[in-house]
Amino acid sequence: MTFIGGKDMAALSQEASAAKKPVVISLGGSMLFDAKGDIDVKYARSVSSLLLELKRRGRRLAVVVGGGAVSRAYCDAVRELTGNEFYSDRVGIQGTRINAQVLVFCLGETAYPKVITDPDDAVHALQTGFIPVGGGMLEGMSTDADAVLVAERIGAAKLVNVSRVPGVYSADPKTNPKAKKFTEMTHAQLTGLATAQDSRKAKSPFVFDLIACKLAQRSNIEVHFVDGRDVKEIERAVLGEKHSGTIVRE
Repeated sequence: MTFIGGKDMAALSQEASAAKKPVVISLGGSMLFDAKGDIDVKYARSVSSLLLELKRRGRRLAVVVGGGAVSRAYCDAVRELTGNEFYSDRVGIQGTRINAQVLVFCLGETAYPKVITDPDDAVHALQTGFIPVGGGMLEGMSTDADAVLVAERIGAAKLVNVSRVPGVYSADPKTNPKAKKFTEMTHAQLTGLATAQDSRKAKSPFVFDLIACKLAQRSNIEVHFVDGRDVKEIERAVLGEKHSGTIVRE
C-alpha cells in the first residue's frame, strides 16, 4: 500500500472526492444582526468574503439563511394575534427570505440572482456556476430542515450549521451552566436531544430542529456545528480542518 504524508492513497482519493462535492451552510439569521437588532453590515461582508474565497478555491457552496431576532418578533406577534402556528411560520419564512436577499446582494454576481425557494433551484444554480442562497421554503419546516433537504438534493458532502452557539450541548447553556458540550456525537444522539428539547414551534431555541436531525440521519449527512462569530471556524469546517465546534456523524 502506498502512503503519502501518513495517509494511504485510498484515503487521499476519498478526501479529493469529498472536496468536489458541494457543502451546504445553514446560516443562522441571528448572525446578520448586532446586539441592537440592526443589520450587521460588517459581518455580512465578512461572511460573503469567505464564501467568495472558498468558491475561488474550487469549493461548491449552497447557503440557507435563517430569520434571527427580527423574524422571531414577527412570529411571536402573529402567533399572539391569530393563535395560528401556520401563519406564524409563514411570516417567519418571509423574514428569512429578506435576510437571504441581503446575502445575495453582498455576494454580487457570484450569487444566483434570486433567493431560492425550492431545493431544485439549488441544483440549477450550482450547474450554472452560482452560489445559491435560500431562506425558508415551507411552513412547519425550519431553515435547518430546509438546509438538510437542499443537502440531500444536491448530494452535499456535509452541512455546516452556523450560529452564535459554539456547538451542541446536553442542555441549553444559557440556562444551565452545567450543560456539557459535545465535540463529536452520532446522529442518534443528536436526534435524541432534539426529541427532548424541540417544541416544533417557530423559532424554537434548540440548536437544530427534530425534522432536520432525522433528515440528516436518514441520509447520513455529516453535520458540523460552529460558532460563526469567528468566520475562520466556518472555513475550517468547510475545508475539513479541525474546529472547536461539534461534528455529528456515524
